Amino acid sequence: MTGSRTKKIHRTAAFGTRSLAFTGLMAAMSFIAYEFFRIPNVFGTGASFHLGNTFTALTAMLLDGLSGGLAGAIGLSMADILAGDPGYAVSTFVLKLIIGLVCGFFAHRVFRIKDLSPKSTPRVQYLIRVTGSAMSGLLVNVVTDPVVGYFRDRYLFGQPAEFVKYAVKIAGGVTFVNSMLSTFCAVLLYLALRPALTGSGLLPSAGED
Repeated sequence: MTGSRTKKIHRTAAFGTRSLAFTGLMAAMSFIAYEFFRIPNVFGTGASFHLGNTFTALTAMLLDGLSGGLAGAIGLSMADILAGDPGYAVSTFVLKLIIGLVCGFFAHRVFRIKDLSPKSTPRVQYLIRVTGSAMSGLLVNVVTDPVVGYFRDRYLFGQPAEFVKYAVKIAGGVTFVNSMLSTFCAVLLYLALRPALTGSGLLPSAGED
């Protein structure tokens, strides 16, 4: 009895360590994707084309929503701070956390992608569920990013109302493009990484979530 309990605690702790390390790695990947693979300041609005959100969704799908949210929140907030924009870091943290939580909810509560086997599940059904999981939080971000950005720029930064309205329209379009690109990349990476990580024992089994 004691041995079984000790073994269970050990497994949970080991998974916690792997989960934490994986989340840190994905935070670093979010930072890299944003910092080195982006088109900044589109039309002078501060919005950027980038792929940083890819790893927020991917982590939420592979692990859970909170891990995904923290990966994106930490990595992309750090990018804002190092770029000299600490005022953006707070809103970035909140927005990326929302993406991760929504992606995680749809991935594991609605589509239940961890319960699906890539080999036995019909390919189209599997692809639809994986794509829906990634797209869920990223599409929510198409709404939340401009809304939060409007209140931040207008009332926190005190920018003129006309400019903020213009910037929000541009940001909405940029965010939509980012979301579609990040969905595509997250799905490709999930399809490639899940079998490898599961086979190597780096992901928890259904009984260890």
